[in-house]
Amino acid sequence: MSSSKPPAPTLAELRPMLLCERKTIPPGPGWHFEIKYDGYRLLASTGDAPRLKSRNGANATTWFPELVDALATLPAGYILDGEVCVLDDIGKSDFERLHARARRKAWYRGADAVAYCVFDLLVGKGKDLRAQPIERRKAALQKLLASPPPGMLYVADVDDGAWLYGHALTLGLEGVVGKRTGSVYRSGERSRDWMKIKRPGAVPPERFRR
Repeated sequence: MSSSKPPAPTLAELRPMLLCERKTIPPGPGWHFEIKYDGYRLLASTGDAPRLKSRNGANATTWFPELVDALATLPAGYILDGEVCVLDDIGKSDFERLHARARRKAWYRGADAVAYCVFDLLVGKGKDLRAQPIERRKAALQKLLASPPPGMLYVADVDDGAWLYGHALTLGLEGVVGKRTGSVYRSGERSRDWMKIKRPGAVPPERFRR
């Protein structure tokens, strides 16, 4: 009797894993920390016909054609998770500029360039990686993006969350994300394995009244 594994999920079938929020850095070891970029959460497929999908499931492929071109240079069979941002000269994300760009849902003359800040790998070489620990997914992603195409950025992690959060405060970044060591990827779920710690006042209340 065949024991073949089920096929890897398609981009259409996947939903992003969501974060819980806390006020302070999780204590003790057992966490990896990343910069929290302030942008639009997108899942993306690679290969000859790349696709981009928003957190809410909208087809965002035409919104950022330069990212489609970049994804097309990567091997087929990968699905990435990350944040699309407009970055300034020091790498700080500017949500207002991104929102102005994205609401046109296409490239236009004078449009701000965007960067796809990629932090996770859901499918690799046609295999479902979500049940693998985060360290293995990140290692495979780092290998894929060892020489990233223009407009794509691998989001590295560190073990010292207090140190990273201090730099986020100094530079005026949105905050940091803590991801539990050994954790798996839970599509469509809000999990305490992923915690966001925002800089006070990082997100103005009026953003959500648009």
